[in-house]
Amino acid sequence: MTLASSERAAICDELERVGPDRPTLCEGWSTRHLLAHLLVRERQPWAAPGIVVPALAPFTERAMGGYEGAPWGDMVGQLRAGPPLWSPFRIPKLDEVGNGIEFFVHHEDVRRGEPGWEPRPPDPVRDAKLWAAVVRMGSGLYRHSPVGIVLRRPSGDQHVVRTGAGLVTIVGEPAELVLHAFGRDAARVELEGDPTAVEAVAAAARGV
Repeated sequence: MTLASSERAAICDELERVGPDRPTLCEGWSTRHLLAHLLVRERQPWAAPGIVVPALAPFTERAMGGYEGAPWGDMVGQLRAGPPLWSPFRIPKLDEVGNGIEFFVHHEDVRRGEPGWEPRPPDPVRDAKLWAAVVRMGSGLYRHSPVGIVLRRPSGDQHVVRTGAGLVTIVGEPAELVLHAFGRDAARVELEGDPTAVEAVAAAARGV
């Protein structure tokens, strides 16, 4: 089973469990907003560019608004069914590359949207895929860091994702490293290094 397929099933199970009005880690978004985002991205590719192009964001928001009154079970069922024939994500390789981390991060956005959350138990297969992904994507995700960044697992594996004046090592399980790299505050990581450099990374994460 791929990361995309396993996380698709997992987030659908979680969305069914919590319903459409649960807060998420995505500021201003309930679970309904988040699911609408995923459905537009996968089922309406002509409306999805606004996800990454600010000038087109109103077009994407209108498409998401089309799900405002949709039955919750139908929406979850559409995501669970997988990409339609016209979606680029119908291609298995694109599904894994484009949806594996997307579904994982948004699954955690749902799980961690309210206090009292705990990380999921370790999964060697999933964790290996998450580690490989954050190693591959880290230089881009931390491109605005004012200092050098090293990612390190508790097992001792580490990877330099950015060089620069000063150095901060971010320590955590692969799932937590992925979430931190994607700007989520609800990630259990430790930042090690000179206090000034650590504060610079923390400030950058807060958008200060």
